Amino acid sequence: MPVRGFLSRHRILAGALAPAALGVAALVAVAVAVDAPQSSTIETQLTSSVTECHDMVSIAVAGRHDTPDANTVKMLLGADGKPLPAALSGDYTSDRVDQVINPAGSVNTTKPDSYAAVYIAYPANMASYEDAVAAGAANTQSVMSAIAKECPKTQFSIVGYSEGADVVRRVAMDIGNQENNEFGVEADKVVGVVLLADAGRLAGDGTFIGAANPFTNPDNFDTKYQTGTLATPGQGVLPDTAGSFGKLNGKVASFCSDGDFTCSAPSNISLLLLAANVGRQLNIDDLESQGLTPTTGINVAVVLGQIVFEAFNDISSNPDWMQSDETFLQVMLKVSDPDYKPGTTTTVTTVADEDTITAEKVSPLAYLPQKLFKEIVGLIATNQNTIPVIMSDPYQMTLGPDVGHHFDYWRDADAANGKPLTSAQYAAAWLTYLAQQAKDGKPVDTTAKPTAVELAAAVDAYMADDTAEGDVAAAEGTEGQAPAGTTGSTDSATAPGTSPVAPAAGDASATSGAVATPTESVVPTTGAAVSSAPTSETATSDAAAATTTTVTSTTTTTTKPSTPGQ
Repeated sequence: MPVRGFLSRHRILAGALAPAALGVAALVAVAVAVDAPQSSTIETQLTSSVTECHDMVSIAVAGRHDTPDANTVKMLLGADGKPLPAALSGDYTSDRVDQVINPAGSVNTTKPDSYAAVYIAYPANMASYEDAVAAGAANTQSVMSAIAKECPKTQFSIVGYSEGADVVRRVAMDIGNQENNEFGVEADKVVGVVLLADAGRLAGDGTFIGAANPFTNPDNFDTKYQTGTLATPGQGVLPDTAGSFGKLNGKVASFCSDGDFTCSAPSNISLLLLAANVGRQLNIDDLESQGLTPTTGINVAVVLGQIVFEAFNDISSNPDWMQSDETFLQVMLKVSDPDYKPGTTTTVTTVADEDTITAEKVSPLAYLPQKLFKEIVGLIATNQNTIPVIMSDPYQMTLGPDVGHHFDYWRDADAANGKPLTSAQYAAAWLTYLAQQAKDGKPVDTTAKPTAVELAAAVDAYMADDTAEGDVAAAEGTEGQAPAGTTGSTDSATAPGTSPVAPAAGDASATSGAVATPTESVVPTTGAAVSSAPTSETATSDAAAATTTTVTSTTTTTTKPSTPGQ
């Protein structure tokens, strides 16, 4: 009776978990491919080409539905005159990502066309997440390779947010670990990589992966992002996409907000990771718009059926599986990975001497009770946080209006606790510094420390240049609107005869003040310094004098109507 009761209760639990897990699968897929904020396109008279060389080019890959469309945007041309899957910033704008990639107006003022930013076009949708990301990676590599071929002295930064962060991680890993320049871009030409909401982040990773000071700054920029040395809890929800950045280690910034499920999912949620793998192969766009219909149901059934088939096929290919420590859930996690290849090596078995092995193979059912015990223990041990995560409403926590942590990167400054800039502001200041170094023809020396004047100038270029046109939209944290609290210059290089266009602005205004960091250099910050707590309230950051060197920057912002959302 106790056993029967146990099974009965767990059938009820399984029934409750099934729809919840499917919902989490959709959350995971949508979270790493969140709807774009307001983006806009403009008409230009001339089209840019990769033959127009720049000292530095930022390659940007935005999130879901935030990508240039060749039907409405003038695309970048290759050396052969054919369009590439990319558009120059200015021909296409993204409210969120623009704030990171377009800080270098002052660079182009002193040396026209020294800096440019390019948006990659890719199927930023959820018809098939994995196919979309793979296409994004291929397009990014092809555009970078085309630019590098025509402009071998050009340096690159690569920036990705949400679904785009997954794309950029894969591209950066490929470039950093390549042999014989197989991707057409040498690793030493990539001076910075920015990942916002990195689904491939590993537990314990600092913000600056591979850097000498992984929690405070990249190797080629001495301004401190924060004073703390604690990693954001959890890990990315797609841990199978993780890996070394090779030669790019020390030049990678992976920003992750505590509570953003895409990059800070807790450990021991193997059922949810399984749901995430399933979600990566479903047509989430159709599920989101149509719900569970006969058509979408067939898609779900086909994906689940294929995974189960692969699981049993994997088990049958390993005659010693019953004697091994590998559980059925581990097999399901392995084969549900979209990159799974049948015939891959399974868990090494633990066996006794040769005579015992032969005897046990004759009767594998002798291991059934022990195997069931391992399955039960493994299921419990690897899912201790599954129910708490589901009960905490991960969708609201990650994507909820005003409180969703997936949008913290534009409002997470906390000067009182040693973090004077938002993640987006810090990334923009870093890229500005790199662009200035490229303009001056200085190779980035990872051992050199920039002076306080150089660091302040980098931040000033971001904070003060053309901010009246770079005001951001006011709505914080909504899927269809840009967050508040950050301003940016959009004076990047554009095609001859064209003028840059700032991202759509909202009703927010920003207060500028000098912020002192507890390091040898002090950088100013602009905008409302907002705590990382999930609230919509903002607080103005007062100037602090913690060191003997303080640089102030005064910014006047104006209000500009936003482009209607999608």
